[in-house]
This record gives sequence, structure tokens and C-alpha cells, in this order.
Amino acid sequence: MQNTVKTFLIAISAGFVGAFVYQYFFSGNTQHSDNQLVNHSNSSVQFADYRQAENITRLVQSVDFVKAASMSTNSVVYIKTVSSQRQTHTWFDIFFGNGGSDRVLGSGSGVIFSKDGYIVTNNHVIADASGIEVVHNKRTYQAQIVGVDPSTDLALLKVNSQNLPAIKIASSQTIQVGDWVLAVGNPFNLTSTVTAGIVSAKCRNINIVESQFPIESFIQTDAAINPGNSGGALVNSNGELVGINTAILSKTGSYAGYGFAIPSDMVVKIIADLKEYGQVQKAFLGAEIQDIDEKIYESLQLDDISGVVISYVDSEGAAGKAGLQRGDIILKINNITIDSKANFDEQISYRKPGDKVTIQYKREGKIKEKEVQLTNIEGTTTLLKRETFKAASLGAELESVPKVERNKLGIEGGVRILKVGRGLMAQMQLEEGFIVTDINNRPIENPEELVTILERIRGRVILRGMNKNGARRSFQYLF
Repeated sequence: MQNTVKTFLIAISAGFVGAFVYQYFFSGNTQHSDNQLVNHSNSSVQFADYRQAENITRLVQSVDFVKAASMSTNSVVYIKTVSSQRQTHTWFDIFFGNGGSDRVLGSGSGVIFSKDGYIVTNNHVIADASGIEVVHNKRTYQAQIVGVDPSTDLALLKVNSQNLPAIKIASSQTIQVGDWVLAVGNPFNLTSTVTAGIVSAKCRNINIVESQFPIESFIQTDAAINPGNSGGALVNSNGELVGINTAILSKTGSYAGYGFAIPSDMVVKIIADLKEYGQVQKAFLGAEIQDIDEKIYESLQLDDISGVVISYVDSEGAAGKAGLQRGDIILKINNITIDSKANFDEQISYRKPGDKVTIQYKREGKIKEKEVQLTNIEGTTTLLKRETFKAASLGAELESVPKVERNKLGIEGGVRILKVGRGLMAQMQLEEGFIVTDINNRPIENPEELVTILERIRGRVILRGMNKNGARRSFQYLF
């Protein structure tokens, strides 16, 4: 009897175990997973992730990337450059005259800005190039440089052709963080490449532009941008230009998550200036601006961190004449809220010398307004045309340092070396961008004076100045 009861109990237990195993391993119940540690709440998260992915897929499908790509790719060109790089070889090469220039090949992208052959690209794509070719639809054109703007890293080229497919342009101020964008260019020499992403941020300053007065207010995107994309188009979902691709944030030189583009509104203004004047008509406030960090917040005893702070005022500049002071907090320009230095620089970049802007600022807790008339780099309100001096005897191109820059650098005068070719300047090993301030303690005021002195001077010569990074240097020569 006892054996019968035991057998009955074992059979019932086995049945329960079998039912459990079948339910656990073979049932279609979605509340379990292969990982036994996943509980019901984790399963619901996985389900939510699945639904989220489904929503993203539907969102992507609602954007017509095919139309946007077809509208923009034909307006993006491939740019090839040739430049010379002087290299010092072995003593044997120098003795037998084998040292000299090596040809350096480069490439990038450009955007057809108008049907009559104007093409915009990055300044760093064509910098120091002795020859520039533009390739479009398997045709190659020789390109001429119309003008460059190192402060925004833009350049304007011209090719001899008509009826080119100019890109359609949208205002970059209409694009918002989260909007879909396409990056169109020629990465790694792969022509007409399109990648998609979203706008990750706006008004980004990444301190990449090498200029005395850099303007950085980039559109940040996670659309893949790689070497060769520089100068290409960032377009919206309608295939309209919203930016010129310029830089990537990377430790390897290749795409690592984020790219940066110059906003189209800024590009339009700069290109119009280069076409009409050969240089950008930059407007200056005559003050230096800083973002407000915790140290500034505490030292000025501010009640919030909105706006940007004036850290320096030129008493002879526009800000100084209008009564703005060091420590004033700029809140708005023409009723547009200013929340960063990049945003401030972008708003000023849309103006020309002589333009008047209304600046709302805070001083000692009180909100005030001033109307300020912006100036040019010489401190006047007139439009300027850039004048350079070609010194054949020195093998160099020179220019006088403008007033606003002299004030910033703390120098009375000076002549900048723009380009160095074969000649005395190359033998003196003076680099491009160097500013000559005095020779044998005699101040240098203009290029003509510098040329005259160097052509006539004999004996021991001490030349002083500063390099493009602002470091003061001194050189000694024997003529």
C-alpha cells in the first residue's frame, strides 16, 4: 500500500515538473527570455525599445532621402589641388642642387553656388594651392580663386562655365536640433557620397579656425563626415543647402560621431562680399566677448548665467563710444537672445560696417539698451577693399596690419607677410603670417617702407615682430 502511495505522489510531482518545463521552455509566452535573470519589468523595457525602434523606422521612412539626395548631389563638385612644399633633403642633395619643392596633391569638395560658375569651398581645401581643378559630371575645369576668408574658413572659386546646376539654399535659422540632414561630398576620393543624420546642436565653437578674428558658430551633426567632405554640402530633407561641411571631431582623423558645418546664412553673406569686394566686410563691436562660466558668475556676483560678458573694450571702438563697459552682460542683439559667444559672433557676422544694432545689456543688475554703430577693421564705418603689396624683390606679398588688429595685439604699426615665394624673404626664413614691427629699432608702418629698408640696408640687422600665434620673435642677419 505504501509503495502504491509513493508511486502516486512521484507521478503527480513529475507531472507538475513536466508542465513547468514545457511552459518555461516551449511556450510562446513573451514574458520570458533566454536570459533567466530578465524579469517582467525588463521584458517590458525590451518591448518599449522595440516599439521605439518601430517609431524611428516609420519616422525615417517619412523623410524622402532619395529626393533630397537627387536634388543636391549634382550641385556638389570634386576639387583637386596641387601645391608645392619646400623640403630640405640631405647635404648631398643640397650640394648638387637636388633640394627644393615637392608636389603635394590634395582633394576636397565644393558646392555650385550659382549657374555661372561660382563655387564655394573651405579655405583649408585650397590654401597654398598653385593649381586648382574642379571636376563635375566627368568634366574638369581650371578654377581661379575669387577670394578667401580665413576667419570662417570659406573660399570662393570661379570656373569658366555656364548653366551649372546651382544648389537651392535655405536659411540655416529655420533648421532645428533634431531635424534630418544629409552630408554630400567626396570622402576618401569617393565622389558623390551621401550620408544621413540629424542636427545635434547649433552655435558650436570648437576653436579650430586659425585667425585673429575667428567666427565659429557651427551646425553640429551626426551625419558621417570624413576627410574629403570638407567644402561639401549639408542639406535639409528638401535637398536645400543649410551649411558647408568643414570639420570633424576626431582623434584619428576619420569620422568619430560628430561633424560641423558653417551655417548657410553666414555663407551667403560672406560669398556675396567676396564676389563684390574681394574681401569680407566684417563688422566690429570694438570689444572682446566671453562666455559666462562659474568663475565669472561668482566674481561678478551675477543672479543668473544668461548672456555673454564683455571682457575688454576699445575706448576708440564702437562699444567704447556707445558707453559699453567691461563687465557688462550682453543679453540681446536686435531682440535676438544671445546665449553664447558663438551665437554673438554669428549675429555680428551678418552685419556690415556702418550698420546700427540695438544691444540689450545688464549692468549692476539693471537692464539697459544702447544703439551701436559697428565699424570696419580700421575703426571707420566705410566699406573696404583689401589692398596687398607684391614685393618682387623680396619674393613676398605683404599688407599693413589694420587698426583693430593692432589694438588687439598691442602694437603701434606693422606689416604682415601674406605669401612667401623665392627671394630674400624665404632666405630670411620668415614664415607666412609673421608681422614685422621694427628693423634696427625703426618702426615699420607700411609695406613700401619695409621693402625700401630691406633693399638698401647693409651690415648687422635686427628684425623684430610676432608670429601668427601672437608670440614675439627677434631675428639677426648680416647683409
